[in-house]
Amino acid sequence: MEFQIYRFNPDIDQEPYIQSFTVEVERGMMLRDVLLEIKRRDESFAFRHSCGEGVCGSDGVNVNGKNQLACITPVADYTDDPVVIRPLPGRPVIRDLVVDMSDFYHQYHAVDPWLKRKDPVPEQENLQTPEQRARLDGLWECILCGCCSTSCPSFWWNPQKFLGPQALLSSWRFLADSRDQAEDERLNDLDGPYKVFRCHTIMNCVDACPKHLNPTRAIGHIRNLMLKKSV
Repeated sequence: MEFQIYRFNPDIDQEPYIQSFTVEVERGMMLRDVLLEIKRRDESFAFRHSCGEGVCGSDGVNVNGKNQLACITPVADYTDDPVVIRPLPGRPVIRDLVVDMSDFYHQYHAVDPWLKRKDPVPEQENLQTPEQRARLDGLWECILCGCCSTSCPSFWWNPQKFLGPQALLSSWRFLADSRDQAEDERLNDLDGPYKVFRCHTIMNCVDACPKHLNPTRAIGHIRNLMLKKSV
């Protein structure tokens, strides 16, 4: 099976190019296995990977125009040659399939992704009811792979300003948490033209998420809460 791989080494290449590899596909292979085979043949080839189980989120790539995690994407999903693998879009390329995710992590950090408490820390756990805990389902599972934000045109255009779908999903994860006590502070931080309302609900992020999360819905919840608070 033919795989066309984006290649670019800024130390020696004037511009990016596509290199073709033919890999014998075996039953059960994931795209990460293909990339590892290419790496075995050409040690200069660079891509990120780690756990191989869809947990660490490090091997996000763009496959035939859609962001995917290579480690949990079966090669059998692709029946037509060639399969074109590129780096995640909208990010500066460091080398081959490795991109600079600095803006992505900066925006994640900007939403203060941790519990904030004003009451004294209890000696035991901060208990939740099953209903309160259930509100966090579909939020805490994010693995910071960046597939959603790097599929978002608003993030492509304003990566230093727009928080992006991942950061806003994380923001709602704490706004929805009954143990957090910084709702007003968090909402104030989300006020502005490049925060919540820069999302145009095209839902690329939902289509790209390998964990089947819904950042667009989370952003809608934030908007509704902001409107409720403003009345």
